[in-house]
Amino acid sequence: MRSTRWLGAAGAGAAFAAALLLAPPASAQKAVPATRAAVEASYAPLVKKAAPAVVNVFSRRVVRQARSPLLEDPFFRRFFGEDSPLGQPSQRIQSSLGSGVVLRSDGVIVTNHHVIKDAAEITVALADRREFEAKLVLADERTDLAVLKIDVGSEALPALELRDSDEVEVGDLVLAIGNPFGVGQTVTSGIVSALARTQVGITDLRFFIQTDAAINPGNSGGALVTMDGKLAGINTAIFSRSGGSLGIGFAIPANMVGVVLKAAMAGGRVKRPWLGAGGQPVTQDLAASLGLARPGGVIVNSVQKRSPAETAGLRVGDVILAIDGYDVIDPGGLAYRIATRPIGSVATVAIVRNKARTTLKVALTEPPEDPPREEALLEGRHPLAGATVANLSPAVADEIGFAGAPTGVVVLKVAAESPAARFGVKPEDVIAEVNGVAIDRVAALRAAVARPAPTWRLAIRRGERLIAVTIQG
Repeated sequence: MRSTRWLGAAGAGAAFAAALLLAPPASAQKAVPATRAAVEASYAPLVKKAAPAVVNVFSRRVVRQARSPLLEDPFFRRFFGEDSPLGQPSQRIQSSLGSGVVLRSDGVIVTNHHVIKDAAEITVALADRREFEAKLVLADERTDLAVLKIDVGSEALPALELRDSDEVEVGDLVLAIGNPFGVGQTVTSGIVSALARTQVGITDLRFFIQTDAAINPGNSGGALVTMDGKLAGINTAIFSRSGGSLGIGFAIPANMVGVVLKAAMAGGRVKRPWLGAGGQPVTQDLAASLGLARPGGVIVNSVQKRSPAETAGLRVGDVILAIDGYDVIDPGGLAYRIATRPIGSVATVAIVRNKARTTLKVALTEPPEDPPREEALLEGRHPLAGATVANLSPAVADEIGFAGAPTGVVVLKVAAESPAARFGVKPEDVIAEVNGVAIDRVAALRAAVARPAPTWRLAIRRGERLIAVTIQG
């Protein structure tokens, strides 16, 4: 069974890379290597430079386990009693192992968000085996990146420089460095086998460098390094049938890492530019009808009012082909190109309109919180009790990675074992109606659930579906 798994790194395939390093120019006559140095071409100098900046990341989290399911049965509740130990939630410690990369010599480290998610303690072990307690500076689940900081005093740690990942090409030699299976730091070699992979369901902002360098579990957060000793990306996941390496690994590009690092150093959360337009991929059939030579790009199907896209003149039906000269293949690629642009910049958007090509200048702004979020925890005797909700706005939609139109009231989180959880309410659900009352603001929702009812009729938008639910009170 095929699956995409969080990743790690393990060894394979230096022979091909060595052959490339030793290969003479096409014009040169083939000859047996004349010196031992020519035979012993090695990655060792590069590894000596890069490996000290790759660290191990250990995290520990407290996992709360619900009471025994036996206590859900009234017979067993009467037999054991409500105060039985079976009825008390239990806790256990869960450990996680991954890798990280030092990006600043004062102890700033980038790793994957899933390595440290919900961690109570984070420990970083340097390549020289020293261990430090780490502080979480910023966690960005949408990109699956997290920034940590360790206190090394006045010492300057080895750090990797970020490569411009837009300069990386298919066929470039790369090294993957990390801690696969917890066996210790390991280096493997390979090539960049593909770019701009967006059909991998790992993060909200999907745009990955693909490599065949052997990667295995435990290498999450490790470094993908180019031959100039710079960081091309953060290794994040593998495509696997068995959990081990099949030669298809995915890394978050360094340009996205740079955006998250910059936000962390500014002391805030990641703020992404707002385009205010959505669309769908251009298929072969659509390409023919639009007068395009080949499928590709994003056909715009929605433009938000007062958005940068509307201000720039983008219309429904336009086909976005490129951002600042970089081709856009699908909506994932469009989201990445916008997300890696700085707020306040002007993006050059190449489009096709009525079979004619033109460009628009889009001034990218911060998504506004309009209307105000009015975040609230719903309480009381009704099916939505335990849900935390807010008014949808471009800002809220960006924070939670909401893909639909940013209007209405959205569920941000659902408390465990609450009525909302039992009735299947999920984060990112939009509450459309309660007992026939249309819900457009949190205030309207709170008023609707405050009225007792023998039967509750809910209408919930989940993605493209509208779900109608009837619950007896």
